[in-house]
Amino acid sequence: MSTSLTTCEWKKVFYEKMEIAKPADSWELIIDPNLKPNELAPGWKQYLEQHASGRFHCSWCWHTWQSASVVILFHMYLDRTQRMGSVRMRVFKQLCYQCGTARLDESSMLEENIEGLVDNLITSLREQCYDEDGGQYRIHVASRPDSRSHRSEFCEACQEGIVHWKPSEKLLEEEATYTSDASKLKAQGGLGYNFFSLRWGLLWGSLCLLIVYFQFSFRGSAFL
Repeated sequence: MSTSLTTCEWKKVFYEKMEIAKPADSWELIIDPNLKPNELAPGWKQYLEQHASGRFHCSWCWHTWQSASVVILFHMYLDRTQRMGSVRMRVFKQLCYQCGTARLDESSMLEENIEGLVDNLITSLREQCYDEDGGQYRIHVASRPDSRSHRSEFCEACQEGIVHWKPSEKLLEEEATYTSDASKLKAQGGLGYNFFSLRWGLLWGSLCLLIVYFQFSFRGSAFL
């Protein structure tokens, strides 16, 4: 099986970001299509990305479709004594609902989407392998409405028992909080802008009235 462009992009982004996040440790990223959720060897940790965005291309009928419910499974292990770590990764596939073929197709992703997903992976690595505060996870689904319902019968992850098409309550709460804070900041910014605009308008109006007043006063004194 040849290495896809998306696989190369994943490794490129992962190695670059890990070099910055943990320069003293050596990490590898392995694509493993046989990875199973919750089946972990001793010492391994799991992170499940449930709402990635990807585009699928049917290799049989050439139909393409976009999905905001791509599931990516990561298993992670860090050998602290050797300062070496390993991440095994599986991107779950989807079936084409246009032609109904039983051939599972892989998704392709934009580089900016991969970067956000790798940021989430590194956040989980920090928390589970280094016992650090990983920071904020990036939200991929709540701010991007999808009018189409997820069809679980065509989803490989759903067929393996991973329930993922509905955002978790925590995800929705975080998105609601983020939206509320952004709205407040925007409103405060708008009020500040209107206040200063009104103040400058009054100032310029007063100056214009003073200029007109002095002009008429000067002309009146000249005639006298």
